[in-house]
Amino acid sequence: MLIEQPPKLYRLLFPNTEWLIPVDGKKVVYLTFDDGPIPEVTPWVLEVLAKYNIKATFFCVGDNIRKHPEIYQMLLQQGHKTGNHTFNHIQGIKTRTAEFVSNTQKQQLLMKTNLFRPPHGHMRFHQLKELQRLGFRIIMWDVVTRDYNFKKSSEEIFNNVKRYTRNGSIIVFHDSLKSEKNLRYALPKSIEWLIKEGYTFCLF
Repeated sequence: MLIEQPPKLYRLLFPNTEWLIPVDGKKVVYLTFDDGPIPEVTPWVLEVLAKYNIKATFFCVGDNIRKHPEIYQMLLQQGHKTGNHTFNHIQGIKTRTAEFVSNTQKQQLLMKTNLFRPPHGHMRFHQLKELQRLGFRIIMWDVVTRDYNFKKSSEEIFNNVKRYTRNGSIIVFHDSLKSEKNLRYALPKSIEWLIKEGYTFCLF
């Protein structure tokens, strides 16, 4: 559970960031995807979302946008939102603040967004404060499906969604090669379960 749904103490390490956005009187979720766009997975994700008439937020890696600009345009054309996930998917805790911020700004040359999610969900306090000073809205998560974990079965990924989702949950999947097998099973199952449970899909 420490990974799938981070405890309150961990969330307090990142002040003024968003992990859970409940809406009074409704059951809402925010569906997000990290690490794309790539031709092997992202177009399929878009097909699934279109089938259920759902809009999501994609936290994109800049180098993937550079290599696959046509897929990035598909995200925008279909009405999805996009967020910054750095240009090279670098980990903040392993990177100096100046380099981390510079890499994030390099990404902004390819996209215009005020949304940011740190790769691996980690960054230094000074990195966080500098990005907030630059006007970024930091979107963390309430449920990590762990679809990237090849040791987890696809059914376990689906069960993570069922077990941890609540009103306002920000749910993280990954449109990446590493996640593809689990994603192709768990994403449609999760969407159908969320709809059955009465959840509305929201954007930031």
